[in-house]
Amino acid sequence: MSGWFSYFTGRKNVKEGARDSIINLRQSLLTLEKKEEYLNKQIEDDLKKARANATTNKQAATHALRQKKLHEDQLDKLAGMRLTLETQINALESANLNAETMAAMKQGADALKSIHQTLKVDKVDETMDSIREQMDVANEISEAISNPVGMGATIDEDELQAELEALEQEELDDRLKGANHVPSHMPALPASPIRQHATADEDDEEAQLRKLQAELAG
Repeated sequence: MSGWFSYFTGRKNVKEGARDSIINLRQSLLTLEKKEEYLNKQIEDDLKKARANATTNKQAATHALRQKKLHEDQLDKLAGMRLTLETQINALESANLNAETMAAMKQGADALKSIHQTLKVDKVDETMDSIREQMDVANEISEAISNPVGMGATIDEDELQAELEALEQEELDDRLKGANHVPSHMPALPASPIRQHATADEDDEEAQLRKLQAELAG
């Protein structure tokens, strides 16, 4: 617990220190920028004086140019200082971002480690086997529920056979009725040899049907 506290406390101190340093550097940078603005105005004024006295008062013009040169030298130094400050600010901001990124990554790594400590391979396999087993049970239950009630009832084969024979007898009766029925409105035609042969065949078939009917009835 103390290590955890010291880690986050130290990290907080480092973060605050970097933030304070960046704030101070930016304040110094603002001061330099204001100084640069002042020097640029002075250089502009010196140049105006030198131009105004270039033909009438060479001594005053020369003095103004000297002042302009001094101000330009100071401006160059300030530019170098400003560049140094900007470089430090960028470095601190980059380092601070790197520290924040590393802290987040370490926290994520610790979280993964904590999770994986409870997720052993054998426990994962055991859990998957249990899931598959329960899925099989669920499938069996679904199949049992989907089967209509009474599908497994015993069927009397003798009863089915008797019903089939009754249907066969009914079909034979219908055929015999159709064979004995002669339409009254149809005129009689002279029998040709072919028709006589066909009639003989039909009589033979009718005799066979009657014989079959008698056998079934007996």
